[in-house]
This record gives sequence, C-alpha cells and structure tokens, in this order.
Amino acid sequence: MTTSRPGTVRTDIPARLDRMPWAGFHWKVVLGLGTVWILDGLEVTIVGAVASRMTERGSGIAVNTADIGTAAAIYVAGACIGALLFGQLTDRLGRKKMFMVTLGLYMAATVATAFAVQPWYLFLMRFLTGMGIGGEYAAINSAIDELIPARNRGRVDLAINGSYWVGAAIGSVAALAFLSPLFSPSLGWRLAFAIGGVIGFAIMVTRRHLPESPRWLFIHGHTEEAERIVNRIEAEVRAETGQELPPPGSAITVRQREAIPFREITRVAMERYPRRMLLGLALFVGQAFLYNAVTFDLGTLLNGFFGVTSGNVPYFMAIFALGNFLGPLVMGRWFDTVGRIPMIAGTYLVSAGLTALIAVLLMNKALTTGSFMTLIALTFFVASAGASSAYLTVSEVFPMETRALAIALFFAIGTAIGGVTGPALFGQFIHSGNVELVAIGFFIGAAAMATGGIAELLFGVRAEQQSLENIARPLTAEEEEMEPAERESLLRAEHEYGLSMEGRREAAERRERARLRSERRRTLESAGARRFRPGPGTRLYSPGAIGTSGTASRHAAIAEEALDREIDKVAHALEHYGPADRDTLAERVHGRAWGPGRFRAALRQTVREGRAQETSPGRYDQTEK
Repeated sequence: MTTSRPGTVRTDIPARLDRMPWAGFHWKVVLGLGTVWILDGLEVTIVGAVASRMTERGSGIAVNTADIGTAAAIYVAGACIGALLFGQLTDRLGRKKMFMVTLGLYMAATVATAFAVQPWYLFLMRFLTGMGIGGEYAAINSAIDELIPARNRGRVDLAINGSYWVGAAIGSVAALAFLSPLFSPSLGWRLAFAIGGVIGFAIMVTRRHLPESPRWLFIHGHTEEAERIVNRIEAEVRAETGQELPPPGSAITVRQREAIPFREITRVAMERYPRRMLLGLALFVGQAFLYNAVTFDLGTLLNGFFGVTSGNVPYFMAIFALGNFLGPLVMGRWFDTVGRIPMIAGTYLVSAGLTALIAVLLMNKALTTGSFMTLIALTFFVASAGASSAYLTVSEVFPMETRALAIALFFAIGTAIGGVTGPALFGQFIHSGNVELVAIGFFIGAAAMATGGIAELLFGVRAEQQSLENIARPLTAEEEEMEPAERESLLRAEHEYGLSMEGRREAAERRERARLRSERRRTLESAGARRFRPGPGTRLYSPGAIGTSGTASRHAAIAEEALDREIDKVAHALEHYGPADRDTLAERVHGRAWGPGRFRAALRQTVREGRAQETSPGRYDQTEK
C-alpha cells in the first residue's frame, strides 16, 4: 500500500478480501452475524403464538386483544426507527460497534418484557426490542457483505436472511410447550420473552471475536488497523488451507475522511443512483406487503375459512416457515451463477403468479386446507428467495459510505408502507368473512410482487461475483483511469508471487478457454437457446447498471477465469491421482475452500466440457483419450 498525498490512500484491501478462499473465518461471520435472523424469527413467531395467553385471566398483566395489536404495531414502529437511527450510526461509527450495541439493546429489552405487569411497560419494552432488531438489519447486512468474498456473497446473504424462518419454525413448535399445562398462565408467556435473551447472549459471545469491517476502517482513516485485520485473516486462511493465496486484483484510491455529513451522503446517493433508489423501494414494498399480510394473518385465515383449530395452527405455521427457509437455501447459489437480474425478477414474478392463482381458486371456492397450504408453501418457497434478495440488493448497489443507511432506509419505508397496510388490509378482509374480499387481498399482494419483479427487469444491477467497489464506487474514491492500476497490480503479482514464463503461459491459456466459453454462451443466447450456467451472464442490459457497465465485462471475464482455474484443478487431480468419488476429489483439490456450492458447479462443468467423466453415480475419472 502506498500513500500518494496526505489524506489519500491507495489500497488493495477490497481485492484481498474478495479473492480469499472460503475458510473457517467466513463460517464465524455467518454464525456470529447471521444467526440473529433465527433469533428474530423465533421472537416474532413465539410472541405471536403466546399473545392470546397474555389476555387470559391470571396472566399477571391486564391487557386485551386491542393492546396486543397495539404492542405489535409499536414493535414494528420501533424496528423502523431503530433501523434509521442505527443505520446512520453504523455508517458513521463502524459496523462492529453497532452490531454489538443493537444486539445488547435487543437482549436487555426482550428480557425486561418478561417482567411486564402494566400495558405501558409492555409497549415501551416492545418498542425498544423493535429498535434493536431494526438496527441489526442495517449493521449486520452491511458487515456481512463487506467480509464475505464477492463470488459467494449472493448465496450467503440469501441463506442468512432466509434463516429467519428457521427461528420461525422453532418458535412455532416451542409455542406449543409454552401454551401447555406445564406452565401457569402467568409464567409461560414470560419465559417465551426471556428465551430470546438467552439465545442472544450466546450470539454475543460469538460476535465478540469478529473484527471491524476493514473496508469501513480504511475509508475512515484507520488504515493500519485495517491492514492488521486483513493480515490476520490471511494468516488464518493460509494455515487452515495449507495453500498460498492467489494474487489480489486491482487496488483503489480513496480520500480518507473521519466523518461524512448525512446530507452529502443522501444528496450523492440520490443524484448518482436514482434508478437504484426506485428499485430498492419497489422490492422492499412488494415483499413487505405480501409477507406481513400473510404471516400475521395466516392463523386467522386458516381458522376462519378452513376450520383449523387454534391449537393446530402452530403446526401449519411450522410448514409455512420450512418452505420459506428452503427457498433461499435451494435457489441461493443461482443468484451468484445465473445472475441477480433473472433470479430476482424471476422469483418476484413467479411468486406473483402463484399468489394470483391462490386468489382465483379462493374466488371459485376450489381450495381445501391441504391444497391451500400446499400452494402457500410453494408460493413462499419462491417468494422467500426474492424477499431475501431485496436486502442483498440494497446492501450492495450503493456506495460503502451509504450502505447501512440504505438498508435502514428501505427497510423502514418498506415496513412502514407494506408492513403496516398489508396486515391491516388482510385483517379487515378476513374479519368480513367474505372469501371474495380475501381473494382481492391476494390479488393486491400479487400486484405488489409483480411491481418489484418489473422494477428489477428495468433497473436491476448485474452485481453477481463483482467487488462491492465496482458495483458502486465509494464516494471517497479518487477518479482515475483503471488501466494503470491493473498494470500495477499485475506487475506486483509477478514480483511477489514469482510467476514464471510457464505460469504466465498457463494463465494465458486459461484466459483463452474462458473467452471461448463466453463466446459459446453468447452464441447460444443469440440463437434463442439461452442457458444459464455457472458464472455471471453478460448479455442482459440494465439501466440500473449505468456507471458499472465499463467494468461488467472485465469482471465477467475474471469470474470465468476463476471457474476455469477450478476446472483445471479437478481435471489435473483426476489425471495425477486417478479415479475418485466426489468427497475424495473435493479433498484433493481443497474444494471446500472455494465456497458453498462452487466445487459441485466446477465438477459439473468439468464433465460438461469433456475433461472428466462420471463412471458411476458419484464417482469420476479422466476422460478416455
């Protein structure tokens, strides 16, 4: 790293973070930061399930059903305010400080709720709990994106956001215990609140060992600390994988500033990225409307129109939650390979179509309890991946200085618009007892999701496998030509890693193979037989990608070369060591260090290109010559 003048620093930290193989450090990030979504799902579901117990005689608190509704609305309001407040502080004071503060606030408030005896105290604690959760959304998503390698960012983000539904499923089952005769009416609901604090404490212990985001540090003038953190991470990864790390890509130049005024952040973001602002708004409002409407009202819908007893509702909620979790888990990798635009638009539009189908069948009274829940589970299997991608989108398409604030802003607006109107509207339709009005509610939800899908087609950004700094250039970045920087990076790599003439020749051959693979894809696309394969696409034009189109092809080529390196390793391992099953082959090439799902994708592509063959199910050998 070199400094060209005071206050300006040239750094390759983003490139060093993005080129790291997947290792134990990244699992620590997932466990320490991502598990809070499980906690949120547990909190919302279990509290909703035991709320009726709080209104019973002998519960120890004098509240009625209206008070419970008020408490839920106050929780949502607290989440919106907390997101905005802590989102701004996260961009100003750092990711780690805020994700410790917000988790601490959540823990204290949710445990304190267990001691509520008066409605006003319950309302206050629910507001503070909501503030903690809202702040988590801003601090956590920004930290995850800045610590996870670019090639794995989409899949990891979606899986983490989707883990909310693991908590929801656990909460549905746990609610049965808290509602059982094992606990008195005054104890069961209090334990339901307290358990969130216990789990939060375990997360806090894990989270303490995570570092501050090096990207945030070097922009705010803490270059030496950022270097120490990245050096430590690299040392851990080298020791774990037993391999030298590949050379990093291009460096960037930034003007360091201790603080950036909020008005400047807002002005630049709105002037530079107005299309992305519209995109984020459409995605968040669409998913917030449909999700909050169905999630909050599914129990009453099952009870009022399908005759499901309240005691059996938690079982159906568990099925609903399971479908929501599996969606991002199964489809997440395609957001990094097929690409953001087709996958985000596809999940929004397909879920909109399924929601409209439910509405049509409701109007025709053609649904049973089983068919209704099957369609609901299928709809939200798809919609859950789309909803999670809304958080992914706004966390990566805005400059680093605005990232947490952008997440907070869209979360707050989406929740305030869709999260409030959805449940209120559906609640009124269900209360009317008119199935046709309920069907209209589903039609409105379908329209909201379709609007998000159309916005993605118009304004979406091809962010798959790209560095965050190339998707949205930091506000503090110095404007400069990229070619000299790339030449400097190449010369440094040759000097530091001692690339021989043979190594450079292999690299050139790899680039040629990657180029030919890209040409084959373009030929298929132009012939109308487009097939999405591992690696980002290059053909879809996106107005939202203005400002990044000059680097899109370069990063697509980099992604292709990375895939080709992985294919080479698989083919060479089979050539040198002989036939092997999938697990043995993965161990030989250190495939687990490539990131979740990447080894399997490379193995499939190796077979597809004729450089390996599957001799029996799960066993591979080199292609016969």
